[in-house]
Amino acid sequence: MASNLLFFIALASVAGVALVLWKAARHETRAEAAYPPTGQIVDLDGVKVHAQVMGRGPDVVLIHGSSGNLRDMTFRLAPALADRYRVIAFDRPGHGYSDRINTTGATIAQQADLMRRAAQELGADKPIVLGQSYGGAVALAWAVHHPDALSALVPVSGASHPWTTPLGMFYRVTSSRLGSALIVPLLTAFVSDQRVEHELASVFAPQTTPDGYGHHFGPGLTLRRKSLRANAVQRANLLNEIKAQFQSYRDISVPTEILHGTDDATVSISIHAEALVRDIPDAVLTRLDGIGHMPQHVAVPEIVAAVDRAAVRAGLR
Repeated sequence: MASNLLFFIALASVAGVALVLWKAARHETRAEAAYPPTGQIVDLDGVKVHAQVMGRGPDVVLIHGSSGNLRDMTFRLAPALADRYRVIAFDRPGHGYSDRINTTGATIAQQADLMRRAAQELGADKPIVLGQSYGGAVALAWAVHHPDALSALVPVSGASHPWTTPLGMFYRVTSSRLGSALIVPLLTAFVSDQRVEHELASVFAPQTTPDGYGHHFGPGLTLRRKSLRANAVQRANLLNEIKAQFQSYRDISVPTEILHGTDDATVSISIHAEALVRDIPDAVLTRLDGIGHMPQHVAVPEIVAAVDRAAVRAGLR
């Protein structure tokens, strides 16, 4: 009797795992069919980097934040810049259609180096580098580690300096080995795209999510297992990577235009942007009054103006 019970429990467990994996794979296939690559794939020694290029003029690289992909940058900002710049938007490693570099999720320095090399493959040897949120930390790593490979720096709502709040439970769980193996497939299998779109409201607050953003962004791409795992580990490692990096900001010598919303509840302006403008020589901070964490959608003219100023300061216009 006991052996039969154990057999049925084991059988049910196997069936449950198979169901989760089937539903996860089905969700991923559906997401990739609905939101295929929009640009080109750059192959760097076997590592694939997805990039979308638009426009003509001085080169501007756009680096998206956590839980994102290049579609976040091509919704409003890239088209607004493309009338006078050659814009290159990248999927960061593990996101969108760029390969994950390794099981650590790739440090901000490794990501900056990979995108620098990809930009050079696309003919952009010294672009203006703009990064938003987590992408701001990657942009800063680019300036710290490759100072001769960019013309100007534009951090937007960027994470730049150490903070004291603990890592949230979601990232603590999903970045762990057990969470990565068990919880991530459950999220991929059962969390709906509509739920992700609902969560976007908190990211955009106090502004509202722009009409059409969720449809353009492709929330199902974020829910794929590879993206959830890469994002979780990258986010879990970010604080220590910034602690190792921030004291080098004083050595950044390229023109730097910083933008940050005064009502950003995700990345504090006082901890990050206000410290960053003191650390980088001749940096300029534009405070976006009443703006939250997503200026690349709700303060596009201000960002375009900052890129224009950076281009003039760098002698590109």
